[in-house]
Amino acid sequence: MSAVNTDYSTMVRRCLLTFKPFRIFVAGIGFFSLCFLMTSLGGQFSAKRPGDTPFTMRAEVLGGPESRGVLRKISDMLEVIMKRMDTLSKLGNTTTDSHRLDELSSALDRIQPIGLVERIQAIAQNMSDMAVKVEQILQRSLATNRVKDGATGQCEVPKDPHYPDCPSKVDWMRARWTSDPCYAFYGVDGSDCSFLIYLSEVEWFCPPLTWRNQTTTPTHKPFPKKQAAFRSDIGALLEQVGTGKESLSFMKRRMRRLAAQWASAARRLDDSLRSQWREQKRILVHVGFLTEESGDVFSPKVLKGGPLGEMVQWADILTALHILGHNLKISVSLKELQGFLGVPPGRGSCPLTGPLPFDLIYTDYHGLQQMRQHMGLSLRKYKCHIRVIDTFGTEPAYNHEDYATLHGYRTNWGYWNLNCRQYMTMFPHTPDNSFMGFVAEELNDTERLSIQRNKVDSMAVVYGKEASMWKGKERFLAILHRYMDIHGTVYYETQRPPEVPAFVKNHGLLPQQELQQLLRKAKLFIGFGFPYEGPAPLEAIANGCIFLQPMFKPSHSSLNHEFFKGKPTSRQVSSQHPYAEQYIGRPHVITVDFNNSQEFESAIRDIMRTKVEPYLPYEYTCEGMLERVHAYIQNQEFCAPEAPFPSANTSSSWPGSPPSPFVLLPNSSALAWASNISTPPSWPPLSALRLLASLEGQSCIDACQSAGLICEPAFYRFVNIKEAFSGLEVQCEGVEAELNHIFPAFSVESSECGLQKDPLLFSCAGANNKYHRLCPCRDYRKGQVALCRDCL
Repeated sequence: MSAVNTDYSTMVRRCLLTFKPFRIFVAGIGFFSLCFLMTSLGGQFSAKRPGDTPFTMRAEVLGGPESRGVLRKISDMLEVIMKRMDTLSKLGNTTTDSHRLDELSSALDRIQPIGLVERIQAIAQNMSDMAVKVEQILQRSLATNRVKDGATGQCEVPKDPHYPDCPSKVDWMRARWTSDPCYAFYGVDGSDCSFLIYLSEVEWFCPPLTWRNQTTTPTHKPFPKKQAAFRSDIGALLEQVGTGKESLSFMKRRMRRLAAQWASAARRLDDSLRSQWREQKRILVHVGFLTEESGDVFSPKVLKGGPLGEMVQWADILTALHILGHNLKISVSLKELQGFLGVPPGRGSCPLTGPLPFDLIYTDYHGLQQMRQHMGLSLRKYKCHIRVIDTFGTEPAYNHEDYATLHGYRTNWGYWNLNCRQYMTMFPHTPDNSFMGFVAEELNDTERLSIQRNKVDSMAVVYGKEASMWKGKERFLAILHRYMDIHGTVYYETQRPPEVPAFVKNHGLLPQQELQQLLRKAKLFIGFGFPYEGPAPLEAIANGCIFLQPMFKPSHSSLNHEFFKGKPTSRQVSSQHPYAEQYIGRPHVITVDFNNSQEFESAIRDIMRTKVEPYLPYEYTCEGMLERVHAYIQNQEFCAPEAPFPSANTSSSWPGSPPSPFVLLPNSSALAWASNISTPPSWPPLSALRLLASLEGQSCIDACQSAGLICEPAFYRFVNIKEAFSGLEVQCEGVEAELNHIFPAFSVESSECGLQKDPLLFSCAGANNKYHRLCPCRDYRKGQVALCRDCL
């Protein structure tokens, strides 16, 4: 019996010790225990900050407390196994061998709960990654320590008056360098030397280190300039736009439908520019509101009547940039944005890994927020390259962060401290912003003739694809129904929306081409007051409809209407579509008080008698948009610092007594730039400048419009001088400069005159009942308010 037991125990020992998976398992546990020991002792590698060693940094990133807890369990289990193995080796002289084997089996079962193996494998992979990162950090540290004055790893923090923030930034790095893995990516290892290298070579808060080999800092050659050539094929653009979202499919359908018009417009613009040399720009287009990170609330609504105005505009922007011949990259996800920009791995605290690879970035407020989260200090450095597509506009008082906070203009949007011309709007709300726009389909002569023949004078189409827009509209719909058959395009799934009256013929949500056919038959396109300022009224007018819209009494604004609250503008919206009211007007656009039944019914009778032809403002044609975008790209420059104006040399050469660069225009109260004075670089050119004083309490937008001109914010720097007051014969007891979005301005009552202290606050939009404002105005091209006559 004893011999049998001895043979049995020998066999068990051999099986257990030669069973390959078991040996690997034991060896693995031993390795994990060693890693745990290293983790426990890791703080000893840094005498100054035991908690900020490379090991604790990786533990923080890879799961921290959970990983350490598992390692402790593995260490305890290993000890149990070793004791059991020692017992197993002495099984020859005992009569309870089977019992001891059962105990060993039970111990092994206890150390392999469900999921433990998977957790061990995950920790092993993490440990492998950690080892690689530790080796990289140590190699960088050794390389740094070999250089002159850095051999001991001791670096003094410089106290340089040209870099006053350096000491405080080093203190911050000492305390927080493990807060983001991007610092380790750039070689930061917890030593002062690595902090100073990072703060002088990656960021710019500390002076360059004299002992560093400057040749190791990469120098980037400027990208070679290329000539842009007009394109007529949009195939490559359609591939770039991609798939996977209904919003992208909508945009691609629009691009295909308008492709022939874009190509024709490109040929005409090329001829008018006489093939002048145009620089091809490297452009990133990041559509932030379509990213999953921003919620992408639009894509699910595309097929349900949701708002499409933004997607119409983005589709046209992409097409215009492509047709103009620029080098485009398109991003609709955060991952694509990070890849295109060169964002380092981590949480977004560090600058980009190289210079900005784009000349221009077109994005929206959502995209701007995402860039701030992932570009670190690079956003401050490169924000002059950004153009923000901004539906409703951003005024200077809301854009200036400190001023907005101190004076009650801080909202959910705005406060980015951009040059306000970097905001690009759908309609020309305020000249403080640049007008980007979109396009409406143009008709050829055959289509225009067909529309005139087939118009049904008793047919109206309602502007409202969502059932909620029809609530409370029964009274004036009943009046309209006495004169016209009413058609709707309200989305529904199974049942007709109860908000739509029974006498309305509802077609459901129509594809764009079918909607176009409906508009070409209808005489009237009627708005309910919402949505504000969409593209549909312009499309209806272009198809020969008269647009009837409600007048707002009082005007809607952020002060009295929920929709505008939080938007960075004080604009007073007088109707559903102010552009159509102000820039198109009768007979194509009629604006009345819908609460006045007699006025509303009278407007319907007038519409029945009025004949109109299809009309589309030039600035909303493909050629008009191409012309505008081309002018902005080639002429708007926000990265080069502007020299202070005027310089002493300039002002001393001005003629007159007192000297002035302005002359009074004949038969006018406006001033112009004197033709015999050399003009500083400017776009628009200073020859277009017309300086006048507003009425008390009037904005420069209104003052310029009343003179048949457009306020031009680019000219403010040339009129923000005391000579402007004397040229307008304003009596000033003193001239002071301060932060005030109304200035430059003057008060007749107190003889106070004020100049603007911060160029970011130059504003066409501001008004104050106490002040007359100095308003720099300009002329404009017919049908193209964004450009002066000599701007191309």
